[in-house]
Amino acid sequence: MKCILVLVSLILSGLVLANERSLYKFSWLDQDKEIYVLQNRKFRKVGGVYVGATGVKTLSGAFVDSYGGSVRAGYFFTEDWGLEFAFGKNSGKENNTARGVRSQGTVPFYRKIDSYTGAMLMWSPFYSKINTFNKVFYFDWMFGLGAASIATQDNRNKFNTGSFDEDTLTKENNFGILWNTGFRFYLTEHWSLRADITGLNYRGTSVTQTGASPTTKSEKIFGNYDLGLGLNYSF
Repeated sequence: MKCILVLVSLILSGLVLANERSLYKFSWLDQDKEIYVLQNRKFRKVGGVYVGATGVKTLSGAFVDSYGGSVRAGYFFTEDWGLEFAFGKNSGKENNTARGVRSQGTVPFYRKIDSYTGAMLMWSPFYSKINTFNKVFYFDWMFGLGAASIATQDNRNKFNTGSFDEDTLTKENNFGILWNTGFRFYLTEHWSLRADITGLNYRGTSVTQTGASPTTKSEKIFGNYDLGLGLNYSF
């Protein structure tokens, strides 16, 4: 019975809502003292334009190791909602896994992102503070969803020959979904450190071959996921 009462108390306590103007009153403090809730913001986004640059490491793609970067610009028209525009450029080459597959007499098919340009609707509902080493760190947790024009490269032309030549990669333009989730850690009023994951999902051509059978092509959904770290500047 006591466990049930404790559980109910925790659930009910979780239903209590507080905004930035909410005030806690502690009888043991000086009555002139005021303590505000954690949600009271020091760094605000509403009405602010920001730009940023990020270095990325691609987490997807079994046969290619890719690195790159992106530049971003955004504007928050409320504290929680905004728009962000992004341009990314990646560069990659075959990794040890691909070379191991080739050593067995099989050609590994791969597709890699060359560049993308897109826009996202940004939602940033979570704001928090971390108090450690006698210093308070402020950060936002943001989510983005939008669309992008995506330029890709793949090795379909050399799939049957088993050779690799960067100049023979097939270039293709696709339209897909652009999404993002990340944190902005505020260093000063203008500068913030940004860590995020950016995803691109699109439909493209895939090539398959089993043993000595002819090469077959099909359409499938591809995903590209980048882990990024960079800086933002807010005006």
